[in-house]
Amino acid sequence: MNLPLFIARRINGSEGQRREVSRPAIRIATIGVAIGLAVMIITVSVVFGFKHTIRDKVVGFGSHIQVENYLSQQLSSPVPVSFSDTLMQTMKQLPGVKHVERYVLTQGILKTDDDFLGVVFKGVGSDYDTTFLSEHIVEGEMPTFTDGQSKYPLLISRMMADKLKLKAGQSVYAYFIGENDVRARKFTIKGIYETNMTQFDQSLCFTDYNVPVRLNGWEPDQCSGAEVLVDDFEQLDLVAEGFVKIVNRQTDKYGAIITSQTIREAHPHIFQWLSLLDINVWIILVLMICVAGFTMISGLLIIILERTQMIGILKALGMRNKTVRHTFLWFAAFIIGRGMLVGDLIGVGIVILQQQTGFVHLDPASYYVDKAPMELNIPIIVLLNVVTLLVSLFVLIAPSFLISHIHPARSMRYE
Repeated sequence: MNLPLFIARRINGSEGQRREVSRPAIRIATIGVAIGLAVMIITVSVVFGFKHTIRDKVVGFGSHIQVENYLSQQLSSPVPVSFSDTLMQTMKQLPGVKHVERYVLTQGILKTDDDFLGVVFKGVGSDYDTTFLSEHIVEGEMPTFTDGQSKYPLLISRMMADKLKLKAGQSVYAYFIGENDVRARKFTIKGIYETNMTQFDQSLCFTDYNVPVRLNGWEPDQCSGAEVLVDDFEQLDLVAEGFVKIVNRQTDKYGAIITSQTIREAHPHIFQWLSLLDINVWIILVLMICVAGFTMISGLLIIILERTQMIGILKALGMRNKTVRHTFLWFAAFIIGRGMLVGDLIGVGIVILQQQTGFVHLDPASYYVDKAPMELNIPIIVLLNVVTLLVSLFVLIAPSFLISHIHPARSMRYE
């Protein structure tokens, strides 16, 4: 039988008069652990949710890897590139690649009777993955994009619609400035999306694949590039290495040099900003663990002082200092366990409540989301519980040595 554990259970379950002094200390220690763990769970859930939400939005507009003409990274105007069937098949068969799709970009001006707006038209075909855009449709419906004859459908953002006072179902003229002329096209607004990613919402709209190809005056087999989706974002760099070895520095039949870049390389400022959140997380985790540890230290010292007479009796009966210390460490583990249980209930409860109701709102202009995103990560929550328990018990080892200075004869006369 584990004697320290047995005695700790009896102490923990007793409700005698001796607990009148330690009861507030135990409650404070329990609350300290609960608050610390709840804050850590909420913090980690917010950071994971925020990083993944913003990352998915950026990927939704630009995919994981972009394969394009080398000059497109140097120039602001669209530059064509041609992919042979062999190269397309090679890219699709690279390990870790989920989907490959071509796209075409051109610049134009949307104009109404009262206002105008310069935008980028992105032409996509029937093979384009519209999952992301479909999730953010706020008015109308997702157009059925095609590679063939176009009826000039258009998907615009809420920001564009508000500025030009447009609604789904309306028609709008777009003007495209060429080298020697200005061409006008009449588009039908099929749907309106909203992602709160200002840099994309204010400039990017979607139409059929062949519309920008003809407006740019390109050949039918030319496009702006290909977007590649990978199976696992965590393996993005590994998949990108395959593109660097096999795809990069090839030339198409028109002499254009092909290159590739990851979404991190295309939008470094966004991902660097997201990486800064990790520093805040570590600061909060350290502070909360310190709060839990210090409250447990004060609580244990009060409990030891209150149980001085009991400690003296146990020593008089022949119990070693080590065994008595283990007894009170077990008792502290019970207190920490109760605090962790309460902290888990509070932290997970708030995360689930936010996921279901979205009661915490944010400024989308600053944070790219209108509600605080939270993501439950069970392995991380379990790890936080284990670390909190181990760190709290570790910091209690030194205070527990106070038991070694308690003399049996004096302690039994202690009041």
